[in-house]
Amino acid sequence: MNKSTFWKKLAKIFFSQRTTIIALLLFQIFFIISMILGLMKYSPWAYYLLTALGLVLAVYIVNQDENPAYKLAWVIPLLAIPLFATVAYFLLTNQYGTRRARRAHMEKCRSTKPYLRQSKRVLESIRVNDDNVYSLAKYLDEYGGYPTYDNSSVEYFCDGMEKFKALVRELRRAKKFIFMEYFIVDPGEMWNGIEQILIEKVNEGVDVRLMYDGMGSQQNLPMHYDRRLRKLGIKCHVFNPFRPLLSSIQNNRDHRKICVVDGDIAFTGGINLADEYINRRMRFGYWKDSAVKVTGDAVWNFTMMFLQMWEVVDGTPNDYELYRPSGTKLGHGAAGIVCPFGDSPLDTENVGEMVYLDVINNANDYMYITTPYLIPNNELVTALEYAAKKGADVRIITPGIPDKWYCRAIAWSYYRDLLELGVKIYEFNGFIHAKNFVADDDTAVVGTINLDYRSLYLHFECATYMHGTGCEKTVREDFEETLKQSREITLLDCDKRSLFSCAVSAVLRMFAPLL
Repeated sequence: MNKSTFWKKLAKIFFSQRTTIIALLLFQIFFIISMILGLMKYSPWAYYLLTALGLVLAVYIVNQDENPAYKLAWVIPLLAIPLFATVAYFLLTNQYGTRRARRAHMEKCRSTKPYLRQSKRVLESIRVNDDNVYSLAKYLDEYGGYPTYDNSSVEYFCDGMEKFKALVRELRRAKKFIFMEYFIVDPGEMWNGIEQILIEKVNEGVDVRLMYDGMGSQQNLPMHYDRRLRKLGIKCHVFNPFRPLLSSIQNNRDHRKICVVDGDIAFTGGINLADEYINRRMRFGYWKDSAVKVTGDAVWNFTMMFLQMWEVVDGTPNDYELYRPSGTKLGHGAAGIVCPFGDSPLDTENVGEMVYLDVINNANDYMYITTPYLIPNNELVTALEYAAKKGADVRIITPGIPDKWYCRAIAWSYYRDLLELGVKIYEFNGFIHAKNFVADDDTAVVGTINLDYRSLYLHFECATYMHGTGCEKTVREDFEETLKQSREITLLDCDKRSLFSCAVSAVLRMFAPLL
């Protein structure tokens, strides 16, 4: 690299949007610390006041209806470093923006509930066939707000390129509308090809809408990229644009991946709109991912999921009836039941966690899981233990090459516990980003929900629950193929870890809910 190229690259990094944001955040942290130290210097009572307030906060947090791990992650610093932890707690948990977003989203879900009614015929059919599935369907309807459907089929894709090809085919066939909601949009072969199709469809009169997350995409896209797309005719919004302010609302990201075409086809899964997802760019070895295409009546849940979020951001109401599925009977290709569902961090219902617990607790023969981040809470660990003790073959595949070193370090802190409980752990020879649960060849969940605190409690997520569709066996077969490219972790591997590595894992595990 010559000097000219070096200085150009350095200047690009120095003046980038990401560097600016990091610098402003660091400035705020420095300013707060300076303010606290200055207050202590001129008012000795400030130390005792903040310490006392920290103790009160610790008691308050312990008595809140929160996940125990989240409580512990705050209580420890409040007791250890009360001066800074007290100020940080107030800054990060008492934000008007979060309360305002919560009210807007809950009101939108309430007002659209009449459009998401559960069919009594479908529910009765489920009850006759399987009491356990019936109970989950009732839960998803009454507490999640998502009905379960028959007359729907699911196709599984075992990697990003398969999904990309299918997505392109369906986008080209669009006649009425295309709704896309993704965590990451990154220019390259994948996104550039899709963008060109979207522009063509706009010119054909198709209603094209795109929403992407403000943090997931901020380092990939140029400033005001949404304005450029709107000029091209694509209706576009940035969800929760990342601003360099210390605020709890920055934690609530739109991690969902949804594409709805004409109301009859929908895609979801782990695959974003970036080249690493189709292995056109190698970042952490081979990128293993998954997705599903839903066809039929169940697509309506994804359509409403998108429109609910769109209206919260856009503010303009829609005529929902214009986006209904065509109602075409799928016949033999529509075996079983399908329920696409979403999870919001702005309510008190942890839908994704409850679905995962239900699938684990009802597994009899086997329970196979793929996840990029294995940071389970106590409830999930207990459920996995119960499944293993019942005699189910419980296996989990995680990445051998992580995208975040600290997530793998935390995962290793759980390996010994899970192995001793009878759970088998494997690391894939690359990076596995698929979020799949499959049990007993008749139940599966494929979506965006990781086994970590952020996905389960802080992000907007979505997934497809399926039972008896026939697609479940395909998910299982993909797991078995992935297993051949993975290394089994044993207790001996845990014993070989250095004392330093174990200590790092233990410390990080305590603060996992805040990372």
